[in-house]
Amino acid sequence: MMLIDTHCHLFSSEYADLPGVLHRARGRGVVAAVAPGVSPASNLRLLTLARAHPGAIWPCFGFHPEHLFLTEEDFQMVCAQVREHRAALVGLGEVGLPYYCLADAPDVKATAEAGRRRLRDLLGLAVDLDLPVSLHAPHETAAEAFVLLREAGVARAAFHWHKAPEEATRRILEAGYFVSVTPEVCYRQRDRQLVKEVPLEQLLLESDGPWPYEGEFTRMTTEPWMVGLASNAVARIKGISLGEVAEQTTRNAARLFGLDVGRLPAPRAWR
Repeated sequence: MMLIDTHCHLFSSEYADLPGVLHRARGRGVVAAVAPGVSPASNLRLLTLARAHPGAIWPCFGFHPEHLFLTEEDFQMVCAQVREHRAALVGLGEVGLPYYCLADAPDVKATAEAGRRRLRDLLGLAVDLDLPVSLHAPHETAAEAFVLLREAGVARAAFHWHKAPEEATRRILEAGYFVSVTPEVCYRQRDRQLVKEVPLEQLLLESDGPWPYEGEFTRMTTEPWMVGLASNAVARIKGISLGEVAEQTTRNAARLFGLDVGRLPAPRAWR
């Protein structure tokens, strides 16, 4: 069995023992992680980590739309980083639209407008450089992000940790984009219902580590190995074998991010 965590922020200080994190993941069949950046510093950190763990860490460069402390200079720096290091990247992300931070924004309208403008620019960059996009577009922003994707002509995209109105999800799937679920699928009805509705051929698994979860994961550090438990939940919900889930979701991740499956580490303990 081979699984891929399609969204884990491995630059985080919570992963100080990264060899141990990767060891535990491989022991559960999670052989690799797509690692999105969120800022200029995190992007470069991921580049270093990916070079140290080839085949196990696949980097994306991003600019997180919820981080109000990031500046226009930071944004321009990220765009320059993506162009400079394109050959090392498997995607553009995490990028998207602000949603949660708007409650704390000093000027909601200006923050939302800046977010839309930046996402348009980033999607144009993705098209120019032929990069898939890992999107942060929760709830109502999913519909707007979808329109921007179509306007830009982005062919490959994933709505990470997808949660959106039913109509937006329908349009996303009809367009051939992917959606992902996190370990929340093990205990949250909203996510379990989504799995019922999404074709396995368009489903991805992710940890979104180090984001903390509840249920059986309460007070646990979120790591890529938890994708193994999420895959078990998907198999139960869809009434299919774990092998089917692993094979198809790994194929989905490889197709979206252009991963060379032959370079993925074998699903056994690290030596």
